[in-house]
Amino acid sequence: MHWLGQPFRERSTLVFLGVLLLALAAVTLLHVAVPPEHPLYVSIYTVNLFGKYLSYALLAVAVDLVWGYLGILSLGHGAFFALGGYAMGMYLMRQIGDRGDYGNPDLPDFMVFLNWDSLPWYWQGFDMAWFAFLMVLLAPGLLALLFGFLAFRSRVTGVYLSIITQALTFALMLAFFRNEMGFGGNNGLTDFREILGFNLRSSDTRLGLFLASGAALAIGYVLCRAIVASKLGRVCVATRDAEARTRFLGYRVERFQLFVFVVSAMLAGLAGALYVPQVGIINPSEFSPLFSIEIVLWVALGGRATLYGAVIGAILVNYAKTVFTGVMPDAWLFSLGGLFVLVTVLLPRGVAGLLAFRFRRRGKSPGSLSGREVSA
Repeated sequence: MHWLGQPFRERSTLVFLGVLLLALAAVTLLHVAVPPEHPLYVSIYTVNLFGKYLSYALLAVAVDLVWGYLGILSLGHGAFFALGGYAMGMYLMRQIGDRGDYGNPDLPDFMVFLNWDSLPWYWQGFDMAWFAFLMVLLAPGLLALLFGFLAFRSRVTGVYLSIITQALTFALMLAFFRNEMGFGGNNGLTDFREILGFNLRSSDTRLGLFLASGAALAIGYVLCRAIVASKLGRVCVATRDAEARTRFLGYRVERFQLFVFVVSAMLAGLAGALYVPQVGIINPSEFSPLFSIEIVLWVALGGRATLYGAVIGAILVNYAKTVFTGVMPDAWLFSLGGLFVLVTVLLPRGVAGLLAFRFRRRGKSPGSLSGREVSA
């Protein structure tokens, strides 16, 4: 398992983890130790917003792992994100008990409203935290395993694979919109009260979720860096650049693709599970193909095949979205499109490519911040 220690020998990983730790500590201190009337005080609303950004950053890292290093442009990772979110939402709904509007301890309110007489079999076990958290990883992981096995065995690649992943996401969105599916239909799952016995409306709980999102991002980043730096990662890059030659050398390319794809899906599911309790709702709109395309834009803007670039892109774009939707809500999509075109023309390697260029001009070698990796 020495490959897990490889990322800690890279300067870029240490810098990333250091910056993340400082950011988490700064936000926590400015919320806890600074009085509310002080200009530097960070409100719980802002803490909650930052937690959502960190969840999105973990999702972007998952997409960059398969797109940047495996060459698979997945337009369906929103589905894995949403499945993890629904698994968490089902657990949170079961924690409401008899405190719902209808006071039924066995059925969520939307099932009582729709005249369901019993809990569906696939809801069983979600009253237990360990089972729900396990399903957060297993639900997207099993879907990715089944989909990837069929796709990679058939050697579906390129734009055809991208279209199929988008079709999968769209099909799931249509399915979850149906009330008879038992997931709340158009309204989804909401009105959550507590998680692991802690009140979700409490500032301390929301701060804990923010820190948990930061910890998950750190773990996910290190795991992806470990994969990339290992022999597995080198085979993935070879597959991305010359799949036919890699097969000719005797590698079972589909096995490498399947493993990395499943790991990426599970990370996306974890991101969805962290996202849901912080925003307070999960509905079929998270399956929207437009959302999956937006994730790809985060990675492209930040810098593909860098991992840290995906984090930068996710945070920058979602911060801009928060600002623009508050000031000019109708102009956000135009602004996003213009930003993507601008970066594509002026910064084809994204923000990470600009950082790597500045490091090279200064004559430094910041670990994996090399031009070769950024341009991959």
